[in-house]
Amino acid sequence: MSLIQVSNLTFGYEGSFDNVFENASFSIDTNWRCGFIGRNGRGKTTFLNLLLGKYAYSGTISASVNFEYFPFEVENPDDTPLEIAESIVPDFEMWRLTRELNLLDADPGLLYRPYSTLSYGERTKVLLSILFIRENSFLLIDEPTNHLDIEARGTLAQYLKSKKGFILVSHDRAFLDEVIDHVLSINRADITVMRGNFTTWQQEKDREDQFELQQNEKLKKDVKRLEAAARRSAEWSNRAEDRKIGFKPERTEKALDRRAYEGEKSRKMMKRAKSIESRRNDALEEKSALLKNIESADTKLQIATLRHPKDLLVEANDLSIDYGDGPIFPPLRFEIRRGDRAALQGKNGCGKSSIIKLLCGEDVPHAGTLKTASGLVVSYIPQSAEGLSGTLRDYAEHCGIDESLFKSILRKLEFQRTQFEKRMEDFSEGQKKKVLIARSLCEKAHLLVWDEPLNFIDVISRMQLETLLKECVPTVIFVEHDRRFVENTATKIIRL
Repeated sequence: MSLIQVSNLTFGYEGSFDNVFENASFSIDTNWRCGFIGRNGRGKTTFLNLLLGKYAYSGTISASVNFEYFPFEVENPDDTPLEIAESIVPDFEMWRLTRELNLLDADPGLLYRPYSTLSYGERTKVLLSILFIRENSFLLIDEPTNHLDIEARGTLAQYLKSKKGFILVSHDRAFLDEVIDHVLSINRADITVMRGNFTTWQQEKDREDQFELQQNEKLKKDVKRLEAAARRSAEWSNRAEDRKIGFKPERTEKALDRRAYEGEKSRKMMKRAKSIESRRNDALEEKSALLKNIESADTKLQIATLRHPKDLLVEANDLSIDYGDGPIFPPLRFEIRRGDRAALQGKNGCGKSSIIKLLCGEDVPHAGTLKTASGLVVSYIPQSAEGLSGTLRDYAEHCGIDESLFKSILRKLEFQRTQFEKRMEDFSEGQKKKVLIARSLCEKAHLLVWDEPLNFIDVISRMQLETLLKECVPTVIFVEHDRRFVENTATKIIRL
């Protein structure tokens, strides 16, 4: 057994007001299949880069393994995967690489094709195969499921489950449940490590949150009661002190020891007041230690939809897509009615994004018909957030959306206020995707058309979107490979 030991890790980006990590300490066994979770912008990719030695930090990180990052940068995309493998693992054995590809249900013939011609899924399988044949390596696997269909995710899950010794960053709950045996979690206030899969972690987190919420309510009542008692004690103490100071035994009292009695009474009342004040301060201090790690998926998002007068918004009859080599799927029929939440499903490359583009009015070669209701207004989220630049204010103005609503939604998606001052080029991939989601929710549209909206989006935000779609009942057609999200939101499945 070998450990990756992190002690008093502190790191912050130059020019940033807050540190990403502050005196963080924990350890990870190099035999674990460790899931790494946390909301976007909390520092998951930053931590992986610290393990790789890319940034200077204070504290210590000790390990007896070599760290390898997925997906690594391929310097020359025209190289074949075989050439890439030879440059990374010069003495590798061909049978081992072929075996890894077979385990991933990938054609070994991919090794001889230019890397640039491979699909996202094929690239994922090739790069993981190469990394797993390297000796004494501990893999840092950063969101490998992006752009993979549900079937490919299942194959990848079985593959990773047969391995050991990696950190896996993923926001796909079903995928994590199938693969991992430990969870490393970046929370609001700390970093925790626990045994189990995502569901185990979520259940434990819910129990801890519920306990803290109950304790918080109890302490709020205690503080309120103690404050009232402190006010009464202070009044009694002040009256006793006044009587002691203003007491004249020759005029009002025959007993000459009355002054001593009043003094002792005043002293006891002051002591009691101080005791109540101390207990109140202790309760406030205990209360301040609570709720720091609460991650609420109940924070409700807002949406600005339009209601179309017609019930039938989209109708496809014998629709097929043909780029010149014949239809890529058999003739398809479907309807989208007001309030439908329709999931487009199928393998990568089967035509899902082509249908999405056709719905958005792009010129896609097709046969059959795809009719939309007259005056239908569509809000579109593309797969990629490439090209986002400038400030959030400029972006809101360019898109013609309400800036206050736009930023309010981003705050509910855990954007910090400091992010509002940054340029979008400096955002993480997850933060960029949240910008697209917030923009779509602000646009007044009859139909939401979302193409893989959840790539890079953290788990809590996914759960918030699930709640929004179920409670606000917008009409939406979407492509998404997060099985649990589809199960929780879709009212209709369109299979290609």
